[in-house]
Amino acid sequence: MGVRPPLKDYVRDVVSRWPFIRTLGTSTAYAKNQNNYLGQLWAVLNPTLNAIVYILIFGILLGTTRGLENAIAFIVIGTFLFRFVEQSVHAGSRSIAQKTNLIRSMHFPRAVLPTAQVVSLLATLVPALLVMCVIVLLSGLLPAYPMIPIRWSWLLLPAIVALLWIFNTGVAFMVARAVAITPDLDNVIGFIMRLVMYGSGVIFPVTHYVDRLPDAVQGIVGAILEYQPIGVFLYVARSILTQEPEIPQDPWMWLWAALWAIVAFVVGFIVFWRGEERYGRD
Repeated sequence: MGVRPPLKDYVRDVVSRWPFIRTLGTSTAYAKNQNNYLGQLWAVLNPTLNAIVYILIFGILLGTTRGLENAIAFIVIGTFLFRFVEQSVHAGSRSIAQKTNLIRSMHFPRAVLPTAQVVSLLATLVPALLVMCVIVLLSGLLPAYPMIPIRWSWLLLPAIVALLWIFNTGVAFMVARAVAITPDLDNVIGFIMRLVMYGSGVIFPVTHYVDRLPDAVQGIVGAILEYQPIGVFLYVARSILTQEPEIPQDPWMWLWAALWAIVAFVVGFIVFWRGEERYGRD
């Protein structure tokens, strides 16, 4: 308590705790819905109902997805994966505050806590991804939408989810450190994530609206929206599962996804490590 170990020793200590991280994460995922009547089904029902709401409002009533061949697949992929990001941020922000007693009573690297939180969310994401893929396939049965066949590219879905998991863990480290130092930030995160959702093309293609901006800023804003991390991960996932002409397979987007994942994780881990001696004392 109150001592920050060297970075190399800290990394080694965290890696050695992986069995504990995995056990803590999976048990947390199981306990989350244990007291509900439908139990673990809520891990699938929550993102599904969320996607249905956005499909009805933005896809059908407002028509913000015009120009896309399959708006249902576009929105479903966006909402399912963004929910993973959003929950990881919230879980990371509370990972230290909710475990203060544990931190003060036991010696272990505090990075275990945000890591276990994201592992917990990954465990609940896996069955949700299966439902997501089924919905994408079934959307092609509707008269207004083209069929979406299963292609070899679907095998790449676990790879982009793994990169997103690494990215989320890095972000969880950052917000865990920030909220541990300034608890009031936890009240602001919800508003920030809402802004990120609307600016990342989760429920409609934001690049369609760049043309409405002044000519002088269209190129800059368009590049920011296209290559910011959430937009990149959603682009790759949609290019894997759908056959949208506007979302073709692009190796450069894979490179951007890998870079965002590595940078977020490394920076987040170092930022979190630098505050190690303060957790549980503030």
